[in-house]
Amino acid sequence: MNIEDLLNNGKLLIIAGPCVIETREIVMETAATLSEICGRLNLSFIFKSSYDKANRTSLTGYRGLGSGNNESDAGKDSMMKGLEILDEVKKQLGVCVTTDVHSPEEAKEAAKVVDLLQIPAFLCRQTDLLTAAAGTGRAVNVKKGQFLAPWDVKNILAKCNSAGSGPFLLTERGTTFGYNNLVVDFRSIPIMRSFGCKIIFDATHSVQLPGGSGECSGGQREFVPTLALAGVAAGASGLFLEVHPDPDNALCDGPNMLELKNVAALLSTAGDIYKIVNENV
Repeated sequence: MNIEDLLNNGKLLIIAGPCVIETREIVMETAATLSEICGRLNLSFIFKSSYDKANRTSLTGYRGLGSGNNESDAGKDSMMKGLEILDEVKKQLGVCVTTDVHSPEEAKEAAKVVDLLQIPAFLCRQTDLLTAAAGTGRAVNVKKGQFLAPWDVKNILAKCNSAGSGPFLLTERGTTFGYNNLVVDFRSIPIMRSFGCKIIFDATHSVQLPGGSGECSGGQREFVPTLALAGVAAGASGLFLEVHPDPDNALCDGPNMLELKNVAALLSTAGDIYKIVNENV
């Protein structure tokens, strides 16, 4: 499906998948299951998984499929192998796909495959990355940094609009609250919506405890459903959810990822709330 049609069909949008590409098998299983669930519940779906998680707590943290002899080669290897798998998902399942990009060069390469370029929260103010992503002609989803007020995203949108015509999405993913903790101010959703773009609520990263486990981030998975439903009730146009068949053994972000078998019930309720919120819009 064309990404603009997907974003404008009036349905709740679900952007979901494993945090990072671990194996082709995990990606295909998760993507196929999520696609079936969203189709059955009449929800829009974009599959997400990162080919490289450049922002790890520890040097030993798993980043992706790369096997190069140095960091630069490994990153490029991860990107090419990951994009190949995402292209397979797109062609076999007929779904739109997205992934993180970390540099202008990556944005141009990933745009050859993905339908939606995602800008990580820690890079959301990087002008060259934003303008390069917008300039590819692809849709762009910018995650609001944990360090930004919601009204600060006007400058992010201005950068994107200077280089492309969109569509541009903004994602709320919690705000730093002291050490190793995040909180969500749900006022940010209507505030950011007032700037004229769709707002996605990232319910899984919002329960993350950054660096909270020493050499990796912790998380409070049990609160994902509560926050997800609150985000939809507050006016989000979609949910971002990291999902894995076995999150307790995932190689990245396991403590805040949802288990695949538990997703359908949450999305069913979220869809019902979305209909109520938007029935007179």
